Amino acid sequence: MKNKKLEKRRSAAVARGVGVSTPLFAVRAENSELWDEDGRRYIDFASGIAVVNTGHRHPRVIAAVKQQLDRFTHTCHQVVPYENYVELAEKLNQLTPGDFDKKTVFVTTGAEAVENAIKIARAHTGRDGVIAFSGGFHGRTFMGMALTGKVSPYKIGFGSMPGDVYHVPYPNEVHQITPEDSINAVRTLLRADIDPKRIAAIILEPVQGEGGFYPASPELMRKIREICDEYDIVMIADEVQTGFARTGKLFAMEHYDVTPDLITMAKSLAGGFPLAAVTGRAEMMDAPVVGGLGGTYGGSPIGVAAALAVLDVIEDEKLCQKAEMLGSRLHQRLASLQHEIPEIRDIRGPGFMKAVEFFDKNRKPSPIFTTMVRDIALEKGLILLICGVYSNVIRFLAPITIEDHIFNEAQDILDVSIREAKRRIG
Repeated sequence: MKNKKLEKRRSAAVARGVGVSTPLFAVRAENSELWDEDGRRYIDFASGIAVVNTGHRHPRVIAAVKQQLDRFTHTCHQVVPYENYVELAEKLNQLTPGDFDKKTVFVTTGAEAVENAIKIARAHTGRDGVIAFSGGFHGRTFMGMALTGKVSPYKIGFGSMPGDVYHVPYPNEVHQITPEDSINAVRTLLRADIDPKRIAAIILEPVQGEGGFYPASPELMRKIREICDEYDIVMIADEVQTGFARTGKLFAMEHYDVTPDLITMAKSLAGGFPLAAVTGRAEMMDAPVVGGLGGTYGGSPIGVAAALAVLDVIEDEKLCQKAEMLGSRLHQRLASLQHEIPEIRDIRGPGFMKAVEFFDKNRKPSPIFTTMVRDIALEKGLILLICGVYSNVIRFLAPITIEDHIFNEAQDILDVSIREAKRRIG
């Protein structure tokens, strides 16, 4: 078997810290399907962790990239700039929520976007402190790790984290944490641990990704905005996983009646090509000195070309509306199982950013049941991802462009997999 041989080579050649969740090696992919080295076909409900919202190899994205390859591949925007970088910045300034002047900077990864958002907030405020939330994920760089509210596997063995980062509980109805609990924790922090005049930013995901797909309530967002306004703190929305039609809006923050100062984005921005960005209030974005932002590969002309095509695809193919429709259908299918599968504790998430959380008979989080569902589904040709602080949540991140008959096939596999896990566990 080619997959097994390649896994032996991978294990011998690649650092152990690079985790792999499936035992297969991809050879080709198209929209919502991929094929492995052994010639087997799978339905992809992972999308490279919410990267190919527009599907694997969308024809318009591929065409835009090929056109750019025929022009040039790299100059470094800080050395010789190029027009499509400016065009994409203009579009993001227009499309992101907020009726104020904005500017944008491009980098390469989501972690870089978060790092730069913190740099911008610190430069703007002259302060150091940052408040983040338990269960949040913001990257694997040192500041990203410090902001991330989950120890295993992200912080194990890496020593001291950057200082002046504080965590408060994230609202979680399933685990009995209310928005009021979270806001009270912020207020207590500002009374007991750090002077609010030393806080540069509060960062949060509108829907926690790795943390378990828990959406922030409108109440939480309003209160965070109030606190930021009260103390001149920068509000940062981490939309690395939620962005670009996944939640039924281009950006998840459009579901709320308040606006962040800065938004980080990456993943599905460029449809499978490495590109990330920070967009925000112009006066804040201009706070760092000239040369303080950027990077050799930041705003690669290839990634930018792909991103411009992605934005056109989302609009022309009405992917925000399609995400709402697909998410509703998936929710209904899972809800139809709840009366006979008591392990299904919760089904949640806006648009097509859905998740199901599993508990055991004792009403405790069940990573065993969750892993069994994922493994059975993989045997049947459906790729699923696990998340959550307790590793008891399956998140669904299929391309929003998934064909209807393939979506139905995937739901059938999921249904059978959950039932089979129930039979095996008893």
